[in-house]
Amino acid sequence: MTACSTGDDAVAQGDTFEFVSPGGKTVIFYDPPADRGKVAAISGEDLLDDTKTINLSDFAGQVVVINVWGSWCGPCRGEAAALEQVYEATKAQGVSFLGIDLRDEKSTARDFVKDRGVTYPSIFDFPGRTLAKLTTPTSVVPTTLVLDREHRAAAVFLKAITAEELQPVVERVAAESAPQQ
Repeated sequence: MTACSTGDDAVAQGDTFEFVSPGGKTVIFYDPPADRGKVAAISGEDLLDDTKTINLSDFAGQVVVINVWGSWCGPCRGEAAALEQVYEATKAQGVSFLGIDLRDEKSTARDFVKDRGVTYPSIFDFPGRTLAKLTTPTSVVPTTLVLDREHRAAAVFLKAITAEELQPVVERVAAESAPQQ
C-alpha cells in the first residue's frame, strides 16, 4: 500500500487531517493532541433509515470511533462484537461510535447489523464518497479511526481490531478532556 507523503509524519500539516501511513504501519497514534488534524465534515445516509442523514456534527463534543466495514468482509464480521463491546463500555464517558458501510447491498448490510447486535448507527456509503472525505485508504477494510472531542484523528487502525486493543485507546482519548455539557 502506498500513500501520498508529506514527510515522516503520519498526518500532513495544515488545518485538516490527511492520512499518510508511515512505513506501512497498521496502527498509528497522533500525539500530542495539539498536533492532530481535524477530519472533514462527513455525512451520509443512515443505513437503517432512508429518510435520515447522519452527520459527524451530530456528535459534537464527543469522542467518535468511526469503523469502516462491509458485510462481505470476513475481518469485519470477526470484529463486530468487539466494537459493540467497547461501545457499550465507553458510551457513558461521552463516546459515540459510527459505522461507514462500504460497497454493500443495503439489505445485506442491514441484516449484518441486526444479526450481530450492532446498536450504534452506520452511514450507508456504497460508492465510498463519505469515506473519501476522510482521506483514509479505501482499500483497507476494516479501518477504525478514533477521533477526539474536537473530531481530530487520535488513532487509526488499518486492520481488524480487538476490544483489548481499542478500549484503552478510546478511554485514554475520552479522558483527555471532560465531556461538554
